[in-house]
Amino acid sequence: MNQQRLMQVLLAPQISEKATHVADKHEQVVFRVASDATKPEVKAAVELLFKVTVKSVQISVVKGKQKKFGRFMGSRSNWKKAYVCLNAGQEINFVDGGAA
Repeated sequence: MNQQRLMQVLLAPQISEKATHVADKHEQVVFRVASDATKPEVKAAVELLFKVTVKSVQISVVKGKQKKFGRFMGSRSNWKKAYVCLNAGQEINFVDGGAA
């Protein structure tokens, strides 16, 4: 795969109460990814950037909310979220800026 493309697949880590619970219970990390990203691309990007081995990847599409802008109704964009399951004993520490 193109290394330049892999650098654009991961947008940000998704840090929330649910993501922290999933990380503790299932050894998974949650990322916000590009809307056209695929599972193999996400796996390769995580392995390239954080130097860890990935066991599996699950991707879900988060639907944008309906919002009112003044008098008009509009909607936020849909976005993708990837649950990356790491091999046993590996973790990604975002505080230090990389793999631990």
